[in-house]
Amino acid sequence: MARPSRRTFLEQSLLAAAAAATPWTPALGAAEKRRKRRPNDRLGLAVIGVRGRGRGHIGAWKQSPDADVVAICDADQGVIGPAMKSVPKARYYKDLRKLLEAPDIDAVSIATPNHWHSLAAIWALQAGKHVYVEKPVSHNVFEGRQVVEAAKRYGRIVQHGTQSRSATATREAIAWLQSGGLGEVRLARALCYKRRNSIGKVAGPQQVPESLDYDLWTGPAAMQPLMRKNLHYDWHWVFETGNGDLGNQGVHQMDIARWGLDLKGLPKRVQSWGGRVGYVDDGNTPNTQIALYDYGEKQIIFEVRGLKTDAYRGAHIGVIFYGEHGYLVSASYGKLQAFDHDGKVIKTFTGDANHFQNFLDAIKAEDSNRLTAPILEGHWSSALCHLGNISYRLGQARSLSDTLEPFAGHQEANDSVARTREHLLANGLNADQWKVQYGPLLAFHSEKEAFHGAMADQANALLTRAYREPYVVPSRLG
Repeated sequence: MARPSRRTFLEQSLLAAAAAATPWTPALGAAEKRRKRRPNDRLGLAVIGVRGRGRGHIGAWKQSPDADVVAICDADQGVIGPAMKSVPKARYYKDLRKLLEAPDIDAVSIATPNHWHSLAAIWALQAGKHVYVEKPVSHNVFEGRQVVEAAKRYGRIVQHGTQSRSATATREAIAWLQSGGLGEVRLARALCYKRRNSIGKVAGPQQVPESLDYDLWTGPAAMQPLMRKNLHYDWHWVFETGNGDLGNQGVHQMDIARWGLDLKGLPKRVQSWGGRVGYVDDGNTPNTQIALYDYGEKQIIFEVRGLKTDAYRGAHIGVIFYGEHGYLVSASYGKLQAFDHDGKVIKTFTGDANHFQNFLDAIKAEDSNRLTAPILEGHWSSALCHLGNISYRLGQARSLSDTLEPFAGHQEANDSVARTREHLLANGLNADQWKVQYGPLLAFHSEKEAFHGAMADQANALLTRAYREPYVVPSRLG
């Protein structure tokens, strides 16, 4: 694959900078240009980001009698073929700013890479559109809070893509758990045991696809040469654009864990341990991670495993709630089971529902209270993932053979580490040759959404990022 010269890359960067004189906001009056809807009108939907998850969005909207996909948008024209075939009458936009000016679009469905989620949502809200935004709602904590405030400021309906919130089985199981079905419950262990292969190791900058507007794709992130084999999807495993599996698949399980424990807001303390082990590649997010979230009387422990592993209590992707009288296992959104301490099934919950239709129903009713996954809940669950990654990123590298217990005073979390070490050794890793990060225990103020105490300055700096104009998440909403 041909590589761009440093001179070519710098020239492209300067041209992009020249075009980005000021942060972009919708033109004055853009929100007022939206069409006047009648109660029985079909909603005009636009899907932003259509290479992967966005195609699933298109399929969901097509099944509803209440919506038409009238537009699609992607910075890479080379990936839009399947989407255009699915909705041949839809208009194509490369730049979402142009799309947001269209008065026949009532709502947008955002399935871009993570680093675009919040800014795309805020711009859409400013343009008067309702928003369905994929998980995680944000790339960092600051962004998520700004989407929450924008939803209030502009009075639009905003649904987060944690679809388990609509699943009948999960809703009924959580209600049963919170009503005392297992007695007192103070601990949830969330799992993301999902095999992830190496993304490869390149020797230098890679050529981006000719069909791609790399400036648009990069958006709020820093303009850097492409330093991995695959531009698409593998952005998940680079902190500049993704959040690792804790903030990818893990957001779903984090949300269920927090929901089941009936936890509002963010924890008092957070700590993480882990590393990217088993291969050396261009990713920098951990493929192995344990994160502890301490709310005081209740805790969440999150486990990420990217290498081959067995299930834990019947789940690879799931949540286990530990109660006085047994435990509840969420191994899928449509089926959850409760067990007594001897492992005997005592209750089973089944049933699913349409998360996308829930969003449309709330729009038609003009009532955000109908949403099963309101944006504030999405912000809190996404922010938990970001906090765990902050502790990880501030950690010190130590040998995997180090016998120190990283979570002082928390035996359940240390037990997770011990089981994870056994799992890594079973995958053939030499404990003396691999290093893991021992993240610091960080104190957090939930209402202020800021760290305090030791290492607060370093940690608070990672709650946001330096934005690249005009792709700036606004600190003030006009």
